[in-house]
Amino acid sequence: MKPVNARVLLTGASGGIGQAASARLVEAGASVMLVGRSAAGLSDQAKALKRRRIAANSQVDWHAADLTHPASVAELAEVAAEWDCNVVVHGAGVPGFGRLEAHDASDVVQLLHINLLVPILLSQAMLPRLRLLPEARILFVGSVLGRVGLPGYSVYSASKFALRGFAEALRRELGGTSVGVQYLGPRSTRTAFNSPEVTRYNDATGTATDDPQVAGTALLELLESGAAERFLGYPERLAGRINGLAPTWLDGVFAKHRASLPALASPLIPSSGSSASVSENQTASDSATDAAS
Repeated sequence: MKPVNARVLLTGASGGIGQAASARLVEAGASVMLVGRSAAGLSDQAKALKRRRIAANSQVDWHAADLTHPASVAELAEVAAEWDCNVVVHGAGVPGFGRLEAHDASDVVQLLHINLLVPILLSQAMLPRLRLLPEARILFVGSVLGRVGLPGYSVYSASKFALRGFAEALRRELGGTSVGVQYLGPRSTRTAFNSPEVTRYNDATGTATDDPQVAGTALLELLESGAAERFLGYPERLAGRINGLAPTWLDGVFAKHRASLPALASPLIPSSGSSASVSENQTASDSATDAAS
């Protein structure tokens, strides 16, 4: 799809990858509707983007929505339809790092809701209209962790593996229609999405980290090319291929990653007849809406 023909609904627009992607799209001539939680932040972002437009007829609009509420998803689909959206970019997401025992149950539920259920429900709500268009796209911003599971990312990887599986199945379901389905898998990206613990983990394990502009440019290129999937970074792409063919071959590679995980806050030893509870809350902020690994 040519960017000048694209009217892009971009969730997670206020995150690092969202900001980079919106800038690249607008600079290429696309119209963009920014979606995030902060009305003030989105308004400022839209004003800045309007100064970067190259196409006279391109639009930059915004819509504030808290996608943790199902009603907001339905409302967003209606707003997008009225705006004549023909490209949906699912960029909203929340992080999840640490040992499985350290995750609070409510945070696990929130992560799976935002990272997986919202893209499914929004795609479902928008699909009837997208089918009527001569050309339309649904693009999922996932992660290389949707192809390779790492220690410390069990819940996050679960959401991204499932998202990639959904995208793959939906792409095949919509084969032969005007609606293309795509999946972008960035590797670790330098944004506010990463906590200090993640930064220390990346440093300890030698994990390469991209600037958000790398993912933003890749998203634009994926939209233009029409390719089904694109994963970023080497050796991440190679690891993904090996993992797909023989997953257990890589099990021994991640000893350093296991050793670099944060220690649990307290031992998981039942006392007084009740089970111990350890919580490592990872609440998403307005800016933590990238889908970076």
